[in-house]
Amino acid sequence: MQRLACALSAAGLLALGLPAAAQLPAADPAADPAPAPRADATPLARQALRAQLLPRRYTTLAAEVGAKVNRLPVPEGSAFRAGQVLVVFDCSVQQALLHKHQAELQAAEKTAQANETLNKLNSVGQLELDLSQAAVRRVRAELGSQQAVLEKCTITAPFAGRIAEQKVREQQFVQAGQPVLDILDDSVLELEFIVPSAWLSWLRVGGEFTVAIDETGKTYPARLTRLGARVDPVSQSLKVGAAINGRFPELMAGMSGRVDMPAPRGR
Repeated sequence: MQRLACALSAAGLLALGLPAAAQLPAADPAADPAPAPRADATPLARQALRAQLLPRRYTTLAAEVGAKVNRLPVPEGSAFRAGQVLVVFDCSVQQALLHKHQAELQAAEKTAQANETLNKLNSVGQLELDLSQAAVRRVRAELGSQQAVLEKCTITAPFAGRIAEQKVREQQFVQAGQPVLDILDDSVLELEFIVPSAWLSWLRVGGEFTVAIDETGKTYPARLTRLGARVDPVSQSLKVGAAINGRFPELMAGMSGRVDMPAPRGR
C-alpha cells in the first residue's frame, strides 16, 4: 500500500507538470534522533584562569622641587632599605636662601630685643615694639618654609624594595612633579586574576590552590587573600587577589601563569 501511495503521489505531481524530485522525502521512523546539544565537558571550576604576579606595594616617586639631579645612589634593579636616600638634588640655591633667612631672623630678633628694653624705659612706642615682634614671627615662618623646601632636595625610600625603573639620569634637570623613580616591594608577590561570579557560592578567603608560572615552568602554592568589591554585570566575573606561599627567589613581578583552583566536592 505504501508503494502504491508513493506511485500515485508521483503520478499526481507529473500531472501538474512538476518533477517527482520536488516531493519532500518521507521521514524515516528508523532514522537516529537529532543529537542533543553537547554540554561543555570542562567543569566550571577547571576553566583556564590566567594570573599575573604583582608586587605587594609599588609607586612612582616624583620630584617636589625643580632642580638638577645630583646623585642616584641606588642603581636600577638594586634593592634598598626603608628610609634610604634614593635621589639627591642639587639645591645650592635653596641652601643660600636658607642662610639668608637665618641672617634675617637674627637681625629681627636683635631688633625686637632692643625694642623690648627701650619699651621698659619708655623710650619706644608700643606700635614699634609690636612691629618688631611681628617681623620676628614673619622671618621665622619664611625660614621654616625654606627648611621644608630643603628637605625635598633628597628623596628617601618609603618602604624597603627595589628600583624598577629610573626615569631620569644624573645631571638632568627636572621640574617639580616630574616622575623620577618607579619602585616596588617584592618581599611578598601577589596574584591577581578574574574568576566567574558563580564561584562566589564556594570561594573563600584563605583557600589554597596552585599556580603554574610560564617563565619558570614550575608550580607554586598560593592562598586566596581577598575578593573583589563588585561583580562585573556584563562578563559576570569578579577580580580576586592571592599571595604566593613562601619565598621563591626566581619569581619576579610581571610574570604570569595558569591557576588551578578546583571546586570543593559536591560543587
